[in-house]
Amino acid sequence: MNVLLIDIGNTRIKWARFDGQCLGRQHAAVHSGWGGEDYARRVIGSARGLERILVASVAGSRVDRSLALGARRARVAAPEFVASRRRAGGITVGYVEPWRLGVDRFVATIGAHQLSKGRPVCVVGVGTAMTIDLVGADGRHRGGAIIPAPSLMVDTLLENTDGIRRRAQRGSGVGTSLFGRSTQAAIVQGSRYAAAALIDRAVGEARALGRGRAPLVMLTGGGAPAIQSLIQSDCTSVPDLVLQGLAVLSEEPSHPAPAV
Repeated sequence: MNVLLIDIGNTRIKWARFDGQCLGRQHAAVHSGWGGEDYARRVIGSARGLERILVASVAGSRVDRSLALGARRARVAAPEFVASRRRAGGITVGYVEPWRLGVDRFVATIGAHQLSKGRPVCVVGVGTAMTIDLVGADGRHRGGAIIPAPSLMVDTLLENTDGIRRRAQRGSGVGTSLFGRSTQAAIVQGSRYAAAALIDRAVGEARALGRGRAPLVMLTGGGAPAIQSLIQSDCTSVPDLVLQGLAVLSEEPSHPAPAV
């Protein structure tokens, strides 16, 4: 097996080859302004032996079309864009309408379920938004929660308050506890602790649903390092969680990609 796995976010793209056993070297870049030639040269590269391209994309149709163009220029098979569905990769989506679950969350839950090895898991993605999804030991997705991530909390306060914005200018944003010693530090630390507190609350709710068995917290996303040390629950970080989920899906029968 020789599959190219691609995770396309709103600003960054990650990719790696998968040989059926393990992920190869992982790459990442900002994809703003890329066209088909960029994807062909920088991501697809040498097409030698490439069998499939499996993609989880939340970047929109323009980016997806550029990637598809890159594949045509590289003369490889058309990318298969994963879509959220009721059952795949060992999980059963709990949303009433499964397609409404973001594909990045869908694929991340598949990767987390595989890595947790039979333990319930809270999958936490920290980007612009922070998402929390609970997956039981049996692979049943119990639903999720979405809030602004710490960086968006900070931006919202600075954009929508005059007094806080003025007092936060040129202040130190560094803090070692919840109680910041400047307005800037108070905002930054308050947002991080709020996110961590919600995660710990989610673990408590999950424990009740799981009859006392606490889930593992699995963090992913660029904002994860800022809050990991503040989480009191059992926690691990998996930066390539979406790629891990794509690797699981690559071993299932292919699904036709929608037109892009």
